[in-house]
Amino acid sequence: MKKIIIIGGSKGIGKAITESLLKEHQVINISRTAPEFQHANLSHFSCDVLADELPEIEDADGLVYCPGSINLKPFNRLSIDDFRTDFEINVIGAVKCIQVYTKALTKSEAASIVLFSTVATKLGMPFHASIATAKSAVEGLTKSVAADLAPKIRVNAIAPTITDTELAAKFLRNERMIESTIQRHPLKKYLEPSEVAAMAEYLLSDVSKSISGQIFNLDCGIVSLKL
Repeated sequence: MKKIIIIGGSKGIGKAITESLLKEHQVINISRTAPEFQHANLSHFSCDVLADELPEIEDADGLVYCPGSINLKPFNRLSIDDFRTDFEINVIGAVKCIQVYTKALTKSEAASIVLFSTVATKLGMPFHASIATAKSAVEGLTKSVAADLAPKIRVNAIAPTITDTELAAKFLRNERMIESTIQRHPLKKYLEPSEVAAMAEYLLSDVSKSISGQIFNLDCGIVSLKL
């Protein structure tokens, strides 16, 4: 049984990852709100990772940083504060958590860190300037920290397309928008949180022990295929 720290494991993709891992692993959830479910393998710390001191954890086998933002506006309507806020949530929060928990992760024989990017770093999309900038930094962070922490700790990132979570609900709020989203993707679908959780679980497992510094596009074909 591994011990996995999940930042933001109460909602959305983080919740799906937490639920998936609890079947076989111990999960420490750190987020502003407590999860709506309980489990013998789950412990929770209420914490704003950007503002509060992170709880002390002696040892861990994995760290997943889930907090993100979808702040979509035309470039001329994005303020400097928009860019700064997205960078803080997506990049600085991840940096803080990695720095705090590196010592705990080094006690594992097979430690793994999983971060989150977006398909918008690979495909220019209107209204995505702020989030694509922040997530591009996450991808650079992933590769650089993977080099710094090798061979003891692996670091990878997942770059999903639109996923059916509360964060993306306003983009899937009616049948017309759902159908438009489906048709934009060559595989004629968008992601379910469980699909992203499965990739995260793989990257945390020993099966992926030879993989580090990689960005995994879960894109339903939108980046890699043109039909």
